[in-house]
Amino acid sequence: MNKRKSKKPVPVHAGLTVSEALAEILCHDFQAMLSWEDQARTWDDTEGVHQMRVSSRRMRAALSAFRTAVPKTVSRPWGEELRWIANQLGPARDLDVFIDEGLAAVRNRLPLSGGEQLAALAERHRAAAYEPVRAMLDSERYLTFKLDFPDWFGHAAWNQAELSRQERRTLERPIVQYARKRLDRLMRHVLEAGLGMDRSDPEQMHLLRIECKKLRYAAEFFAPIVPGLDDFIRRLKGLQDLLGVLNDAAVMSDLLTELLAEESDLEVIRYSGALIGWRTHQAYDLLKGFEERWREFRRVERPW
Repeated sequence: MNKRKSKKPVPVHAGLTVSEALAEILCHDFQAMLSWEDQARTWDDTEGVHQMRVSSRRMRAALSAFRTAVPKTVSRPWGEELRWIANQLGPARDLDVFIDEGLAAVRNRLPLSGGEQLAALAERHRAAAYEPVRAMLDSERYLTFKLDFPDWFGHAAWNQAELSRQERRTLERPIVQYARKRLDRLMRHVLEAGLGMDRSDPEQMHLLRIECKKLRYAAEFFAPIVPGLDDFIRRLKGLQDLLGVLNDAAVMSDLLTELLAEESDLEVIRYSGALIGWRTHQAYDLLKGFEERWREFRRVERPW
């Protein structure tokens, strides 16, 4: 059962400095992550693992978006902890998506036996993948992170770090001015990633997806202070969703390779091959519309 929670807007307003805005954003997503801990312990509500992972990624994206004010040398320990959290959640999330979306999408569509056996195999792997999630949530490392990280951003401890004069000036600037410059730079990164890209190369498409994700997170952070960003985010999400489906095909192939590593049931193996074929065919169908979607996005109005 999915217990949907209403998403609170990021509490950023035009009266904040860069330093204050960073603290507010980190606090917002840290609290969001904590609110899903109980659900993340099992797959009764798969939003638990998903939303904890999203929150950890958003906090890493925030540290990246504010890097010209708080350099990586200062934020690196927290970035590494957030990456660790996301990595512990990753295998469980991949299996949730595979079972609830990948397998569910082809149920009764593939004229082959082996689907039920593959689903049972995936469920066993999911049960195993949730064990590290629970271990992480109960670990001393995670408990220490939950105590120390809010103390760091709550006291804006970056102000006590060794910063350059320019970085200190940036921290005291109004957030609106900073936000516009960062959005412009992140947009350029997206456009550069898509320039001359081989659309048939999953790795290159994945890199474009990562740049789109960084831009989207930053746009969501700054939406309360930059008029017009909501429409921009919707258009960006359309492109990102398309890239996500294309990426899912590559992820599914890797996941099935792992699931079938010790499998000898030929029906399961044949069904898995058909599943990859179906997903790949779907991905190439979507690729036909990518160029038009990409051109539209390149021309989209930039409200900043």
